[in-house]
Amino acid sequence: MTDGPDYSYETAAFARGLARVAGVDEVGRGPLAGPVTAAAVILGPDNIPDGLNDSKKLSAKKRDALFDAIMAGAQVGIAHATVEEIDTYNILRASHIAMLRAVEALGTVPDHLLIDGNLIPRGCTVSAEAVIKGDGKSLSIAAASIVAKVTRDRIMVDLAQQHPGYGWERNAGYPSKSHISALQELGVTPHHRRSFKPVHNILCPPKL
Repeated sequence: MTDGPDYSYETAAFARGLARVAGVDEVGRGPLAGPVTAAAVILGPDNIPDGLNDSKKLSAKKRDALFDAIMAGAQVGIAHATVEEIDTYNILRASHIAMLRAVEALGTVPDHLLIDGNLIPRGCTVSAEAVIKGDGKSLSIAAASIVAKVTRDRIMVDLAQQHPGYGWERNAGYPSKSHISALQELGVTPHHRRSFKPVHNILCPPKL
């Protein structure tokens, strides 16, 4: 057993004649604010950056360095689902919409997708398999998790400058104590997910 992801899922797909294998992952299901961001990455077998792992297990500095290496040496598609889409459809469906958009953004149709999680998005027309905790098992999914996280974190830093006080540059929109306090004191921004309970309860206080 290795401690981190490897290339075995990709190699198994190659053995079945599937040449272009993309790892797909999303970031941002849990936050109260901001989009959900997905990435699809096709790694070249001879150009895999060292140190790829589940983005949550890497330091911000390491993620940034790997992001640059992935963007320089792999085929990458990045896409989002908006706060409005999250509120309209629900977070799971919005995550899947972002994933399918990321695959489209690759600019080339992959032969096979390795998708993090236990579900293949509805409407997926490409050969695909779901890999539970895939960012810790497949190098391609790990690469996608890094690209998605770095991209989304940078979006939240930008949004933090437009809406100071919520700490998005630190909490990336997740429901930290300081974020909840700021919501109560400063109110709800257009970037908050109104369908999420802590936000909904501020807009529509529960009747006592």
